[in-house]
Amino acid sequence: MTAFEPLAETSSARNGRGPGQDRSLVVGVDIGGTKTAILVCDRDGRQVARHIAPTALGAPDRAADAIASLVLAALAQAGGSRGDVRVVGVGVPGRVDPARGEVSLAVNLGWQALPLGPQLTARLGRPVVLENDVRAAVLGLHRRRVFGDLPSLGLLAIGTGISAGGVVAGELHRGAHGRAGEIGHAVLDRTGPRCACGLRGCLEAIAAGPAILARALDAWTAAGTGPAAGGSEPPGAEAVFEAAAAGDPVAGDIIDTAGRAIAWGVHVLALAYDLEHIVIGGGVSHAGEPFMAPIRRELDRYRAESPLAAEILRPDLVQLLPPGADAGVWGAVTIAREALGLGSGSLGRPAEPPAVAPQGREVGQA
Repeated sequence: MTAFEPLAETSSARNGRGPGQDRSLVVGVDIGGTKTAILVCDRDGRQVARHIAPTALGAPDRAADAIASLVLAALAQAGGSRGDVRVVGVGVPGRVDPARGEVSLAVNLGWQALPLGPQLTARLGRPVVLENDVRAAVLGLHRRRVFGDLPSLGLLAIGTGISAGGVVAGELHRGAHGRAGEIGHAVLDRTGPRCACGLRGCLEAIAAGPAILARALDAWTAAGTGPAAGGSEPPGAEAVFEAAAAGDPVAGDIIDTAGRAIAWGVHVLALAYDLEHIVIGGGVSHAGEPFMAPIRRELDRYRAESPLAAEILRPDLVQLLPPGADAGVWGAVTIAREALGLGSGSLGRPAEPPAVAPQGREVGQA
């Protein structure tokens, strides 16, 4: 990873001038399967602006241009320019090589061997640090002490895809080849649906948002019932949770199946890493208790059937990421600040009243 000089105290900062005038802005970029969030912070880690736009899917040759435009739009909202930025942190799905700034195996974005870091540096003229989005998110949660001062913390993100990240003994765990956390591509059922990675029956192909919606649409279409019968496609997996709440047995079965699969993922993470807490987040988790209920039921079944599971899967082990946590984009800010050698500072505290995400949902995917 590129080394950066620590932020130096400047005359403009001492004189109380705005962060855009002392060249001390830090930018975080969270690239999700459906949307990209940009957060601009001052030298102390306080939010000054944010910007959200749809992610340009399947366009690796245009990705850097699109992301750079979003960064510049966010800087304009902050009253700054690219010259005011010390570093840009980017969280992106897939395997990330932070040293080379390269993204590979981002199967839901269609990106392979993409030198996104160097491309963004060329377009913005500022240093760029890349990290896997879920790993960045869990690092941000850990450094911000959202769940307390913990030696270890895991994050299981259920959204367009499924991935995990972990902080172990205070350090972000990347693995020997930068692949740590790709639990979404662990196989549960060899006869299950085809996954984007090429295998069948992966956790992601059963319990990610698009998988939940696809199974429901197929079942509704075959039966001539549900939202699909009206001829318009529901906006996302939330439609399945709404149908289940209204008493649709097909939707209820699909959600139960997804919940059991996610509980399996939690169990695997707990066994592998013995984490203090495992947080579940991502777009699908916004359904709240209807999302968590089948997961809790399956974890209770594990505990009842196995003394080992009862010991590993403590009742307080699993927590739902609170609405408005903005884990993904604050994670991107965190990796940028750590590249500068900065501590947690005032991470998450607004320098001015921030815009509220729609319906209190967190910005970004994680």
